Amino acid sequence: MTGVLVLAGTPIGDVSDAPPRLLTELASADVIAAEDTRRLRRLTQALGVTPAGRVLSYFEGNEVGRTPELVEALTGGARVLLVTDAGMPSVSDPGYRLVAAAVEAGIKVTAVPGPSAVLTALALSGLPVDRFTFEGFPPRKAGDRSRALAEVAAEPRTMVFFEAPHRIAETLAAMAEAFGAERPAAVCRELTKTYEEVKRGPLGELAAWAADGVRGEITVVVAGAPPAAPEQLTDAELAERVAAREAAGERRKEAIAAVALAVGRPKREVFDAVVAAKHGA
Repeated sequence: MTGVLVLAGTPIGDVSDAPPRLLTELASADVIAAEDTRRLRRLTQALGVTPAGRVLSYFEGNEVGRTPELVEALTGGARVLLVTDAGMPSVSDPGYRLVAAAVEAGIKVTAVPGPSAVLTALALSGLPVDRFTFEGFPPRKAGDRSRALAEVAAEPRTMVFFEAPHRIAETLAAMAEAFGAERPAAVCRELTKTYEEVKRGPLGELAAWAADGVRGEITVVVAGAPPAAPEQLTDAELAERVAAREAAGERRKEAIAAVALAVGRPKREVFDAVVAAKHGA
């Protein structure tokens, strides 16, 4: 019988946020794969838990080589617990390679839900949360970062980013340039910790605030792009766009719907423009 891979969320700050199941898994797992074994030791001491199984390091530098070892343990029947420094494994943390390898090997994968910096920051930001996208860490190099931000400048959903404190000022300035200085955002710092702070405002103001230096673990939430204003096209121009799509092989009904969606106009208006153009011709 194969074992089970357990992904466990760990506290992002306050240790008392640890779910009860995390304590049980830490005490009973056959193998614990930890991003940082020293942090794991501090966590288990704070929780009053003594791990019974082997503790192995599993971080960015060794996950490629260690994944086959853990899969071998799983196929041998072991219960393997994967924990990262804070939050959920695989979310900008080690874990994806092991999960993919376990799934391919037919091994059961389950999770102990826990604290999440992404969801906590979203909830505290005061920005729309009905739809959002997680963008992880922006590229470190200025040119790569500017290009990456330009690619999501028109994203309509609220965006969540992680960033290191020594790069946050540069990143917020780059965001203000790519998204506009007036785009609403929130910088969430040291979530659930003693010095928790949520700074809300336009990106331009947040960039100026961060220029003096910001410390701690940081999550940035940025409002999505506002809806584009409908294109102001004449009836003749609308009819030309429909005709071009028809010439490319689309049926008239689908062409009218596509043009209406693209220019932000009701389908009836586009249909009437096509009829008017036909009668005019």
